[in-house]
Amino acid sequence: ARPSPVECLSPRQMKHVAAYLLAQLGGNASPSAADVTSILDSVGVEPDSEKLEKLLGSLEGKDLVEVLAAGKAKMAAMPSGGGGGGGGGGG
Repeated sequence: ARPSPVECLSPRQMKHVAAYLLAQLGGNASPSAADVTSILDSVGVEPDSEKLEKLLGSLEGKDLVEVLAAGKAKMAAMPSGGGGGGGGGGG
């Protein structure tokens, strides 16, 4: 089974995700590797073809809105660490 698109993302892949989203915002419902590469090239960023293909494969046939909603739900379930305390200072 293929991993979910959300599980395939790493910080180094965000450039691919950003370019994919830009292509979609521009009206391309299903951006190809060439589309994403063209966007990245336009700003002087070199794509990682292996990671790009992995991302595109994981998104194939999926509704991006549903993928983003699933990612948001996963992020909400992650522990975020405690914050703590502030300091009071008095004077």
